[in-house]
Amino acid sequence: MNTLITEEQGTTKASGAKPSRKPAVRERRASVAPTKTKSGKKARPVKSAPRAGQKGGNASDGSKAAKVLGLLQQPGGVTSTELMKATGWQAHSVRGFLSGTVGKKMGLAVTSSKGEDGERRYSVKA
Repeated sequence: MNTLITEEQGTTKASGAKPSRKPAVRERRASVAPTKTKSGKKARPVKSAPRAGQKGGNASDGSKAAKVLGLLQQPGGVTSTELMKATGWQAHSVRGFLSGTVGKKMGLAVTSSKGEDGERRYSVKA
């Protein structure tokens, strides 16, 4: 077996074996930014199809949305306090439902008028 002792490192090397210590200084790499790889296809959001027989909304029988629509279609409309009692929602939730769901999603025209008592009444034409 060929064994060789070097004075500089103070270690023994066998023929064909690597030194046991790592060098003190790492090799320097080029000061160039790594190349960017192309990413795969990006995910797209899935759009749900509108349900048949419904005009933009989904007010099923017995739901709070169906109750609100029924109250809005009454002659003379309904006040926000009546809607709050019927649904259990807070005032900002009732207003948000009227503008967002009924007005924008269902595409119905919500009319608002202030009565003699000072309370606002909402209605939708059937």
